[in-house]
Amino acid sequence: MDFFLSQDSLTAIQWILRAIVGFFFLIIITKIMGQRSISQLRFLDFVMALIIGNIIAHPLSDEKLGLKGSMITTTVLVVLYVFAVLLSLRWVAIRKFFDPSPITLVENGKVKYENLMKARITIDLLLSEIRREKIEDLQKIALAIWEPGGKISIFLDPKHLPLTATDLSFAKKPFHLPKIIIKERKIMYDELQKLGKDESWVLKEIEHTYATKLEDVLIATIDQNEQFHIVLYDNDKCIYR
Repeated sequence: MDFFLSQDSLTAIQWILRAIVGFFFLIIITKIMGQRSISQLRFLDFVMALIIGNIIAHPLSDEKLGLKGSMITTTVLVVLYVFAVLLSLRWVAIRKFFDPSPITLVENGKVKYENLMKARITIDLLLSEIRREKIEDLQKIALAIWEPGGKISIFLDPKHLPLTATDLSFAKKPFHLPKIIIKERKIMYDELQKLGKDESWVLKEIEHTYATKLEDVLIATIDQNEQFHIVLYDNDKCIYR
């Protein structure tokens, strides 16, 4: 465990061991922090990312610094982070401190300049975000909001929205995600059980309907109408049927 402590110099193996410990330690820490810190960096998440990155980076690059102190400090910070997140879920005042309310930037085609100052963004940035949404005219925007996560949510005026099936009174079938019942030549028995089917039924379908074998199937899915969709192996290529 010498690699764990401060040293005058480290061997190549000790450097490798430090990297391995640091890697798995960060995975555990990120797992504890939850998916929120991965999917979007809010105020508290951004602060944590900066601090943890700085704390862990130094002992992984400086042999005179031990891992122990950095790991203890990081653990304490993560405990505080989780505690703060739980408090923000429980009390509105704390939630508003860490996740401030959205700021309206455009309303009914009119830019709210005072709110641009509150969000600390320029008109150029606002226009850039609007262009990214393929909107060429501010007058088409019913509402544009600066979200706490740093993104701008834009809503068009209804008269500028494209026609949908509902507008045309077309009845659309509800969406159903097809179930994967074969993956890389392996039958997914859990999914079959949910569907009330068995292995013999699957083998019969792929052999009689598609004239193929289980060994040739890369992926097979089934929709709500019990229709198969199969992707076959074919010299490292896929065939859709």
